[in-house]
Amino acid sequence: MNKKIGFIGCGNMGKAILGGILNSKKIAKEDILVSTRSEKSKNDIEKEFAVKTTLDNKEVARNSNILFLAIKPNIFKSVLSDIKEEISKETIIISIAAGISMNDMEEWLENNYKIIRTMPNTPALVGEAISAICPNKNIKEDELEEICNIFNMFGKCEILEEKYFHGFIALCGSSPAYVFMFIEAMADAAVKLGIPRNKAYKMAEQAVLGSAKLALETGKHPGELKDMVCSPAGTTIEAVTELENGGFRSTIIKALEKCAEKSQRM
Repeated sequence: MNKKIGFIGCGNMGKAILGGILNSKKIAKEDILVSTRSEKSKNDIEKEFAVKTTLDNKEVARNSNILFLAIKPNIFKSVLSDIKEEISKETIIISIAAGISMNDMEEWLENNYKIIRTMPNTPALVGEAISAICPNKNIKEDELEEICNIFNMFGKCEILEEKYFHGFIALCGSSPAYVFMFIEAMADAAVKLGIPRNKAYKMAEQAVLGSAKLALETGKHPGELKDMVCSPAGTTIEAVTELENGGFRSTIIKALEKCAEKSQRM
């Protein structure tokens, strides 16, 4: 890809995307420029990723064909106002900020810029993100394909209407936290049953990874896969019954609803 990619801001999610892109080895480090707010964060990014960095957001805006805005929602408007005169009309602007709508960005930029709103998740760091992508009307079909190719460098992506983003944030943007809690709880139970802690974590992590891969690769309904494990009067159905008694599914549903409601209020 013969494009210059810029990052304004590089927090946890920005680092996940940057790391995922670099790990794909499809884009040269020399074609990436990152701006940060402090000298310390600038030095940290240089040390961790060996890419060019700056404290000047305008420099990144001027020199990027594809511009990631990986900044907090509360400073989004002021940063856009500061850099908008530096951005070419051919530059593709990609936002990963929760709570910042396409309408917000178009209003703050004032003119017809190419904008894509996205929501990735942190498994980008290991090439297994799932990202939602929503383009505005100025994005051409080949440009959208190009952006999808970038996101596929560190996982999978889905084109999604913006009205579904709150649900996507609850389902995918925040879900790594739920899964990590599940892994931790499984490992705690294993330790209680006598399995050493370091082994318990590895085994729980592989069990979750393998189960997800089985669902993805077979295409079978999760309920069908669950039933395959649950032998009549067996051990697994005992565990499943206890989970149901504890409100396992309803708690997950309520948690995702709360997450989506918070996203709507932001």
